[in-house]
Amino acid sequence: MNNLDNEFILTLHDVIKRPLFQQARVIAGENGLQRRVRWVHVLEISNFASYALIHGEEMILTSGIGFHLGEDNVVHYMQKLIDLNVSCLCIEMGEYLQSIPDEMIDIANRNNFPLIIFPEMVRFVDITLDLHPLIINGQYKMLQNLESVSREFHRLSLTSQGTTDVLKLLHTSTQTQIIYLPLEGKPYVTPSMEHRAQHKLVNFLSDQVQVLMHQKTSPPPYSLKKEDKIILLQPVGAMGQTWAFIAMVSDQEPHEYHSLVIESASLSISQELLRQRYVEERKLHTENLWVDDLLHNRMEDDMQIKEFVGPDYKKWNEMSCRVCIIELEKPTNNAHNSSMDSIDLAGSHLSLIVRSVFKQHAFLPFITLKNNRLIVLALNLNEKTKEKSSDKERLQYVLSYIANLSMEKKLGDFQLFFGVGQTYVGFKKAHRSYEEAIKALSIRSQYKKSFIFYEDLGFFQLLIDLNEKNMLESFVHHHLGTLIEEDRVRGSDLLRTMKVYLENGGSKKQTADDLHIVRQSLYYRLEKIEEFLGKEFMSPENRLTIHLALYSYEFLYPNRFNV
Repeated sequence: MNNLDNEFILTLHDVIKRPLFQQARVIAGENGLQRRVRWVHVLEISNFASYALIHGEEMILTSGIGFHLGEDNVVHYMQKLIDLNVSCLCIEMGEYLQSIPDEMIDIANRNNFPLIIFPEMVRFVDITLDLHPLIINGQYKMLQNLESVSREFHRLSLTSQGTTDVLKLLHTSTQTQIIYLPLEGKPYVTPSMEHRAQHKLVNFLSDQVQVLMHQKTSPPPYSLKKEDKIILLQPVGAMGQTWAFIAMVSDQEPHEYHSLVIESASLSISQELLRQRYVEERKLHTENLWVDDLLHNRMEDDMQIKEFVGPDYKKWNEMSCRVCIIELEKPTNNAHNSSMDSIDLAGSHLSLIVRSVFKQHAFLPFITLKNNRLIVLALNLNEKTKEKSSDKERLQYVLSYIANLSMEKKLGDFQLFFGVGQTYVGFKKAHRSYEEAIKALSIRSQYKKSFIFYEDLGFFQLLIDLNEKNMLESFVHHHLGTLIEEDRVRGSDLLRTMKVYLENGGSKKQTADDLHIVRQSLYYRLEKIEEFLGKEFMSPENRLTIHLALYSYEFLYPNRFNV
């Protein structure tokens, strides 16, 4: 039996040495005897439905019943087994089959697919009783070894050299070449390699990593081939972020143990990196307290800002910047759980993600956490490059990605809302973008979007800046007061009808459809509106005034419209 790298592997070489196979003969496909046997399965040619039960690497036993159905069916049967990655086919000669068709032998030889015959009757149940305990016990021992190694991975991840110690143990437990590729920093190789070979292999893996980072693939670990080497590539990361890759390079085809142990090593390293990042993030929050003073315009002069920013001040001060505010909010039914401790924890968690994603899309983020708001001052690093996408397009992608994490519950029960200010150049003007981000966030209930850019608000910009609530209420009452009163007294829904009618450019059909009423009911409502607002209510001047009044009403009372 082959016990390679702590994994029990039963091959056909092993099987044909068992007592029950002493009379068996390999009549074709001898070059495939190194194939692994994971299970034993009885499958007759007439039972095509059993194909669905095959997962690969099974030994198939058959009595030959159904082979009389014709050579085409026999060939199809053989080819199907080969396509399903079956290990071999064992045929009992005698009652149903006296000879093997030449076509079957040819297919087996072409595909290195072992074809084994029993010249005399053999009980299939004896074969399964002999081989299945070997396979099950081998799997159990493999899992025991894996559990032992995984516990050691976890212990090592808590030491000062956690990552390197985990990688060394990964090499020892698999006897393969291990290469660790952080997305930021130098690769680590264990055991050491000849310099030229290492350089060549690392460059190849770096190129493959870039491909994997930008396309959707099957679940990891990913299998690659380079010349005579087989490579397993496992990402390292957490919270939807990838920080590194582990490559396991071998001369042999990897087995289940390899996939499980590299995944376990990845998990232990991810936990260590996550702890490090939490500590770094806390430190950065402390260091970035000056950002709060900057955004509230409490910095006296450029020299004071330069003192906090450091030697890169001049370069960064010439870049455009935006302020993005991310508000964490519990759903109403969970509001009692939103203690400051849980918000602080979720904010730190979110800050890790935000910093990583902003950097990946060419923004330099300065982050501060205040109450339930994460405030990001983002410098546009692509401003002086030939990057085609605007900072707004990239920022929209970033915010969509972060919003999806919230929807997938990766931040607990917190919902995220985003307000984004306009672009300004220079740290001293960042407070303007901050004030705009606050204003954008303040009307999210009216705007009904998870993230709002201040420059997209249109007329709402004027309403936000118009702080005289009495003036707005007077304007609304003067132009819409009669409709508001009629709706209040009679429940006639004229105000909403007017809003939908204007939004549809005066289209009666579309308005009736959107309101889910018949055309006659709409005509009646429009007659009532004309009675209250006058026959010229749809003239250009009156139409603009009424639309502004409706916007103002919605701004003052965001929950009144039930559209």
